[in-house]
Amino acid sequence: MDQEPVFDIEEELKKLPPQPGVYIMHDAKDEIIYVGKAVSLKNRVRQYFQSSRDKTAKIKQMVSKIARFEYIITDSEMEALVLECNLIKEHRPRYNTMLKDDKAYPYIKVTVGEEFPRIMVSRTMKKDRNKYFGPYTSAGAVNDTVDLIHKLYRLRTCSRNLPKDIGKERPCLNYHIKQCDGPCQGYIDKEEYGRSVEEAMEFLNGRYGKLLKLLEQKMTEASERMDFEKAIEYRELLGSVKKVAQKQKITSSSMEDRDIIAMAKDETDAVVQVFFVREGKIIGRDHFHVTVGAEEDERQVLTSFVKQFYSGTPFVPKELWMQVEPDDREIIVRWLTSRRGQKVHIVVPQKGQKERLVELAQKNAALVLSQDKEKIKREELRTLGAMNQIGELIGLSHIRRIEAYDISNTSGLESVGSMIVYEDGKPKRSDYRKFKIRTVKGPNDYASMKEVLTRRFLHGMEERKQEGMDERLGSFTRFPDLLMMDGGRGQVNIALEVLKELELDIPVCGMVKDDSHRTRGLYYNNREVPIDKHSEGFRLITRIQDEAHRFAIEYHRSLRGKGQVKSILDDIPGIGPARRKALMRQFKSLEAVKEATMEELLETPGMNRNSAQSVYEFFR
Repeated sequence: MDQEPVFDIEEELKKLPPQPGVYIMHDAKDEIIYVGKAVSLKNRVRQYFQSSRDKTAKIKQMVSKIARFEYIITDSEMEALVLECNLIKEHRPRYNTMLKDDKAYPYIKVTVGEEFPRIMVSRTMKKDRNKYFGPYTSAGAVNDTVDLIHKLYRLRTCSRNLPKDIGKERPCLNYHIKQCDGPCQGYIDKEEYGRSVEEAMEFLNGRYGKLLKLLEQKMTEASERMDFEKAIEYRELLGSVKKVAQKQKITSSSMEDRDIIAMAKDETDAVVQVFFVREGKIIGRDHFHVTVGAEEDERQVLTSFVKQFYSGTPFVPKELWMQVEPDDREIIVRWLTSRRGQKVHIVVPQKGQKERLVELAQKNAALVLSQDKEKIKREELRTLGAMNQIGELIGLSHIRRIEAYDISNTSGLESVGSMIVYEDGKPKRSDYRKFKIRTVKGPNDYASMKEVLTRRFLHGMEERKQEGMDERLGSFTRFPDLLMMDGGRGQVNIALEVLKELELDIPVCGMVKDDSHRTRGLYYNNREVPIDKHSEGFRLITRIQDEAHRFAIEYHRSLRGKGQVKSILDDIPGIGPARRKALMRQFKSLEAVKEATMEELLETPGMNRNSAQSVYEFFR
């Protein structure tokens, strides 16, 4: 093979253009370790390699690990900011100030584009014809609110196409339990239904007074009629509305949407607290853990937080009240404005109620930081600490991604393989993959494992060849820092053989079990490495081993379930997947298919005389 050209940093620095853009730093393993933006790439990137400049310890350590850099030119600084946010979110570089929490907040969606709108919970906010309320910080509170709205306003929850489908099907259970007025049957006209939707949206906007008076009046009237069952029902609804109302405290008469942001930090960690204010009311609050360096100040941390948080959330409020002004304030305001579609303001309150609210957010952040410190340490010991322990055992550093594989087969039936992925000590389920063994007949774990690994890495190599070397092309593109095989020497040798054939250099170790099928150590570089059974590293290995086994068994079980039907019916000449499904829908069970007469078989949709004859003769 042709040898890769050596990256000459000094020469490449001379080629940097004086234009805005994003620069991407890689280490010796070609892992992205830092992403930044620049007004002038030429000036900014060169600063990292100038010995005369004062640098923090974190930046010095990062620069010492840079093996190469690349850059992307943009037309403006704002385009560079957007690209920087996207790349940081995608690659999560080790030396960027990183927002640890990746939270998605629920919304309440009103499908106002429909003639008979519905109200439902949504995890995304799209630019469509619907009306969205939120975001809310508590999924439980959102679900309770939506349930309450259905009880109060009796709106439909079905997905029927109304008015086109009016009267085509019977009303659902909600109509019979009086939680829907039955628009699917024409029992309520569009205008009256629309008034109920308007009242529900008034409720979502926090205007409860009219509804509270109405419920109190109905409760009183029911009591006077001696209809105590109805009175209790109104009393419970009244209590539910008051409970929702009490969760929202008025903070301003301006009725604006804003987020109030402040933070507290120590040498290694920071907590950012956000109060979410919608229509002048606090609808919730949340805190976010951020990894920081000792030299980073509040301004740097909050700048990184704002860029990462608002690149990931679909809703941008009209105002941000912040503890300190962020770096690049003007460009961030322009970016947020473009995301919202309306002017966004960043305010640093100096006095009065505004300052007190920001101070309250800061006090909450400090409280969370002190309370969660031990919890964070325990979690990091369980995840990142465990990864480091495994690396120390076998002499590897900077293990971030581990892939583990297992093969499952039962009684000679088809074999399957599983690939599970752990990143930073946590399962990354979006990268899990299943393999149905194609080339191996019968229970041959070694040959099956060879097929799985070959297919996995060939797929990844093909993705890497595609234009731009874009790691977002597929989940196979990123290769592991360590392969863990569910077994000892034999499985490890199979993996090493595959990697050698594909000319890949990836460390491989086996998870060795004792006679009781319990993990006892690791097999690496032709020797068994003992491991402390009380360590976090051992517990992580056990979790990885159990997860790989569970995932393979689960996939195999699903195929076996399908195979029990397929192995009988699909062996009949003229019966493919479509006719098999039609037979099972018609007769409900294999026994009924076996006992069916020719006339009954011919009544099955999609069956002709020849296929019916085949089925009839097959079971006789």
